[in-house]
Amino acid sequence: MTPVRDVAIVGAGLLGLAAGHALAARGRDVVILEQAQVGHPGSGSKGSARIFRLGYPDPYYVAAAREARDRWHELETQSGRRLLQPAPHLTFGTGLRGVHDAMTAAGAPSKLLQKAEVAERFPALRIDGQALLEPDSAVIAADEALTVLAAGVPEIRPGVRVTRLADDGREVTLRTSAGAVTARTAIITAGPWSSGLLASVSVAVPGRPTLEQVAYLRPSGPDDGPIFISHGEQAPYGLPVPGSRHYKIGIHHSGTATDPDAQSQGADQRLTERLAEFAQRYLPGYHPEPVATERCIYDNTPDEDFIIDRIGNIVVGCGTSGHGFKFGPLLGEWLADLATSQDSVIAEDGLRQRFSVRRFDRLD
Repeated sequence: MTPVRDVAIVGAGLLGLAAGHALAARGRDVVILEQAQVGHPGSGSKGSARIFRLGYPDPYYVAAAREARDRWHELETQSGRRLLQPAPHLTFGTGLRGVHDAMTAAGAPSKLLQKAEVAERFPALRIDGQALLEPDSAVIAADEALTVLAAGVPEIRPGVRVTRLADDGREVTLRTSAGAVTARTAIITAGPWSSGLLASVSVAVPGRPTLEQVAYLRPSGPDDGPIFISHGEQAPYGLPVPGSRHYKIGIHHSGTATDPDAQSQGADQRLTERLAEFAQRYLPGYHPEPVATERCIYDNTPDEDFIIDRIGNIVVGCGTSGHGFKFGPLLGEWLADLATSQDSVIAEDGLRQRFSVRRFDRLD
C-alpha cells in the first residue's frame, strides 16, 4: 500500500523548493514532484541573477520585501553561502513618486538624487531626471538560491509530471506519469502549468503566460552599473551579474503570450532589437549589442498580485507575474503555514483576501 505523505508539492521552482524547505525544517514528510529538473530551460526560476529591491509603489510590498530579506539572510547563515550580493538600486521614471511615497510610508530608507548626482556617482547609467536610490538592495544569486533550498528538501522526484488532482476531503490523490501519490495536503507551485492542474479540481486560475527575453551586455569601461528599473509605461530594468562582468537587462512584461509546453528558447529578434535600443539609451557604460540572450516564462495574474491560497486540502502558490523571486523564502513560509493549517501573516489585515484565487470570481 502506498504511504500517505504529509505534503506533496507539484513543481520544484523557487516557490515549491521554498515551501518544501520550510516544511522539512518543521519535520514534515514532504515530497516534491518535478516534471523536468530544478532550473530546467522552461522554468520561470532559472538563471543566474535576480533583483532584490524594496522599491514598490505599495507599502505592503515594501514591508514584505523587508521581511523576505531577513529570510534570505537566515538561509545564508544556515548554508554558509552568499545569496544576496549588495548593490545600489535606482528607481526612476513616471512612477518614481509613488515608489518614494510607499517606501517612506513603510519606513524603508531611500534618497532622491538629482540627474547630475546620478551621472557623477553612476557613469555607466544615463537617465533624464531624478532617481530614487535604495541602500538595501541586492542581486540574488538565483541558481545558488535554488541549490540551497533544494538541499533542505529530503525528497525531490525529477521527471515526474502530475496530470490530475483529486481531493476527497480527507486527502489528495495526485495522478502522475510515474503512478499515484497520496498526501494529506498538496501544494501546487507549478507556475504557468498550475491553472491546468487546478482545473481538474474545478479551481479556476486566470492567467496569461508570456515568454519574456533578457539580454547580457559587456562593459565598454569599468563594470560599475547599478541595479535600475524605470517605473513607467515601459519598464526596462538592469542588474549586474555576480561573478561576471556581464550586465543583464530586460523589459518587464514585453513578451508575447505562450503555451508553457511549447516554449521556444531561441532569441526573438524584435525583443533583441528593443533591448539594444534601451541599452543604447540608458547604459553608456556597456556595448548595446547583446553577447547573449535568454528566454524566461512569466506566470501572470490579471492584477499582478500573487495567488497564495488554500481550497480544501489543496494549497495554491502561483501567479508571481515576474516579480516574485525576491519574496521566495517568505512565500515558502506562507505556503507551509497554509499546508499545516497554521496561522499566517497572510491571514491578517485582509491580505488573505488580496492573494485569494477567489478574488477573480468577479471577472467571470
